[in-house]
Amino acid sequence: MADARETNERRLRRLQQMRRTGSVTQASEALGGIWKAGKKPDSIVLRTALLRADGERSRLTKLVLPRGIALRFYLLALFEAQCRLDTGDSWQNVRPLKGAESWSALVAIDGAYDTVSGAYDAALENMPPELRGSARAEERWRTRKLEDLRLRQVKGALRTLEELGHEDALVWMPRGARGQRLYEDFSLMEEGGRGDMPTPDFYTVPVRSWTAARTITLPKDFFLKGWIQVLNPSEVATWLILRWMSQWAPRKHRVSGVFLTTRPRMQAFGLRDDAWEDGCQRLLEFGLIRHAEPPEGLKAALDAIADPVITALFSQPTRVRHPYQPHFWQMTDDGLAENALQALDRELTHRRGALANAAMKRVQHDPERLAGHAPADE
Repeated sequence: MADARETNERRLRRLQQMRRTGSVTQASEALGGIWKAGKKPDSIVLRTALLRADGERSRLTKLVLPRGIALRFYLLALFEAQCRLDTGDSWQNVRPLKGAESWSALVAIDGAYDTVSGAYDAALENMPPELRGSARAEERWRTRKLEDLRLRQVKGALRTLEELGHEDALVWMPRGARGQRLYEDFSLMEEGGRGDMPTPDFYTVPVRSWTAARTITLPKDFFLKGWIQVLNPSEVATWLILRWMSQWAPRKHRVSGVFLTTRPRMQAFGLRDDAWEDGCQRLLEFGLIRHAEPPEGLKAALDAIADPVITALFSQPTRVRHPYQPHFWQMTDDGLAENALQALDRELTHRRGALANAAMKRVQHDPERLAGHAPADE
């Protein structure tokens, strides 16, 4: 519980800092400008090759990392591509990494937090003395430091996407005369990775398939309302997998919801229990999914699915040590229309209170802990 409180507090702190600096608002406005000036797609088409596991893990779950913005950056690049290009068009980079209308401008971050001082203003320590005391100069200094940090995050994302492996790489960067990466000249790969052929699978805007076996769609509000900026990678991965399931089995999703147990989840996507369970719980709190009424029995759920692949995917393990009834989920895309920053601020603040109350109740039921010393040895 202590870890949960600490994690929630850290996330709330970062969120509130992004509110103070306007980071999410600015990134969302930049994405909105791209959308309005371009094709204005209602949804972004994503090839499901990104989600499917090849061996133990999928390209998606390889990007579920505690640090960095690699998954977010890749999805932002697909959004930018489909706002600018027609179906079938090849992608070429037309943006700088830093400055106006750059890749860095599309990314929201909180900044560098100093754990010793417990503040975000540690950047001012390196500020020239002659500039100190001027509110305008200090604000410009903070802005420049934040821009530099965003650039480092973008470069880190490009490295992570390139280092997924020769065949799985989602980005390729040429090298300079001294072997250095030429970040500005990066190339985007298709969702299935670079591939094993001599010619890489450079990104082209996909045709929306009639079946979710090949493509799924992501509503534009996921990008324009700030959700892509504030959700954790595990939450984004969980949301994408639930979207895939809801679009592959739309009738089942609409009638009784979809569910996924450990073995098929690991085989199909490579997403581990903790990431999935925590992701589902947070998405539920944030209003992006809801509990569905489960059918009377698992047989009824499976009978509603004609596809044998789906039947196997949604089936429970044949042997379980304890009875286990999975949660049935339905997507709630209406929740995407809400301002993501406000929604998370509200829900994380509510969770802070709930976790504090739970901790207090445990203390009240433990007189020795309440007295401030550890329980005596028996």
